[in-house]
Amino acid sequence: MTAATRAVLRTEVRLFTREPGALFWVMAAPTVLLVILGLIPSFREPSADIDGGRRVIDVYVPVSVLFALIMAGLQAMPPVLAGYRERGVLRRMSTTPVRPAALLTAQLALHAAAALVSAVLVITVGRLAFDVALPGNVPGYALALLLATACGLALGAAVCAVSRTQKIATAIGTAAFFPTIFTAGVYIPVQAMPDTLRQIIQFTPYGAASGALDEAAGGVWPGWFALGVMALWTVVLTGAAVRWFRWE
Repeated sequence: MTAATRAVLRTEVRLFTREPGALFWVMAAPTVLLVILGLIPSFREPSADIDGGRRVIDVYVPVSVLFALIMAGLQAMPPVLAGYRERGVLRRMSTTPVRPAALLTAQLALHAAAALVSAVLVITVGRLAFDVALPGNVPGYALALLLATACGLALGAAVCAVSRTQKIATAIGTAAFFPTIFTAGVYIPVQAMPDTLRQIIQFTPYGAASGALDEAAGGVWPGWFALGVMALWTVVLTGAAVRWFRWE
């Protein structure tokens, strides 16, 4: 990372910490969601609707982790980048030693870090408050989490690329938000969905991520199909973002 990028990153971190809405939705809301669900007594009891008779709260830890990634990728990052472009910030930066790419890199790093910190907080609270087991396969869980993070940020970058203004970025991000959290299992855990629906959802970025994280949490290596789906979506979405992104 160059000195210019580090300087821009420090500035973006200061601006991010001054946005209570972004801080809450990316770093606190996933844990709040988990706590609310964990306070439901039936969710702390083994469920016959979930494979292995696990508790609902057990499967909602990976779901809450994905919720943090979705908030960072779709709700937090695209309006910021689109707003910079709309106000001419990126165009003015192109005339200085600090290139616009430094700002894009800083935004990606910042939101990735925020989402990963939120994920650690979710896992910690799940363990301490509701006795949810820590991931049984830590390397597999880490790999699935990193791929899911890359996929989420690539999706956010693609949304920004096709959005001419901050309002459009917010609208597109919101439109994509609801089907995305459905495939991640926020409404209904993927493990409790009908088989046909589960087979369809596994081809989506967060459906694959949900399955991979759940498998790694259970102690096995996540399936290569799910990892491959996330990697493919990351490549496709990154390519789309690069193809359509404009600095001004």
